[in-house]
Amino acid sequence: MHEAGIMQSALDLACDLARKGRGHRVTKLVLTVGSLSSAVPESLRFAFDALSPATMAEGAFLDIQWVEAACRCTVCDKTFPFEENGYICPACGEASLNLLRGRELELTTVEWI
Repeated sequence: MHEAGIMQSALDLACDLARKGRGHRVTKLVLTVGSLSSAVPESLRFAFDALSPATMAEGAFLDIQWVEAACRCTVCDKTFPFEENGYICPACGEASLNLLRGRELELTTVEWI
């Protein structure tokens, strides 16, 4: 489960940021996770619950912002979801390799007191 490593890195970063900001407890973490990132939200939550006790983030709220993958057609400029057809534009049928979102895996917000 690579989510444990991802969450450990996120917790380390969040605690480092809180310490640098002279905080004593992390109260909230927000992770942005794209549908193509291969990270599973439930596994991230499980890892958070297992790894956060005895850290500055014990008892913190974990918010996972899910981002569905989307493409933009380079021929007709339509934006469409990345689905079963992958990069094939449903409007014009052309292959589009312009992925707009979906690979995100970021710690986007940390709050502390």
